[in-house]
Amino acid sequence: MDSLPTYDSANLLKLVHEHAYQRGDFVLASGARADFYLDCRRLTLHPQGLIQVTAGLYELLQRDGLPDAVGGMAIGADPITAGLVYRAGLVGADLLGFMVRKEAKTHGTGKQVEGPVLPGYRVVIVEDVVTSGGSSMKAIHAAQEFGLVVEKVIAIIDRQAGGREQFESMGIAFECLLTLDQIHKL
Repeated sequence: MDSLPTYDSANLLKLVHEHAYQRGDFVLASGARADFYLDCRRLTLHPQGLIQVTAGLYELLQRDGLPDAVGGMAIGADPITAGLVYRAGLVGADLLGFMVRKEAKTHGTGKQVEGPVLPGYRVVIVEDVVTSGGSSMKAIHAAQEFGLVVEKVIAIIDRQAGGREQFESMGIAFECLLTLDQIHKL
């Protein structure tokens, strides 16, 4: 097998501008208005975008030792989770994935957290864009209710609008690949 692609922050920044950054009038998930939008699904569902995101976030995961699993809110976190699990599998690491539904199913097992995880597992929440942290907080609460131990949140982009502070106030570390300041400097 050829060596795995490495993370290149300049390349990721270029890909964000090409595929995810949009100008206009937008209402964010936090309810705030913005004159630009970062649609990272356009990045994580692009082959080169997912390669860079996965390489960069995997580096962040390895710094403190891999958790038992990664996951986050469906749908934004799903391609990130899949990319990280795939990359881990390529190097023989045992990293599981999970997804958090917006609400528990009303049929079948009735789960809100899906995947091969068990209570007590150490997990990292993955996110595409963090603004105030609201979406990640929903994933954190659902994961904790399930019995998972949330150690950290990692994201592609931090909009620098209070998310980091929200996580840290709960004793949960936060890391990202890019900040809004870096994106606006390009």
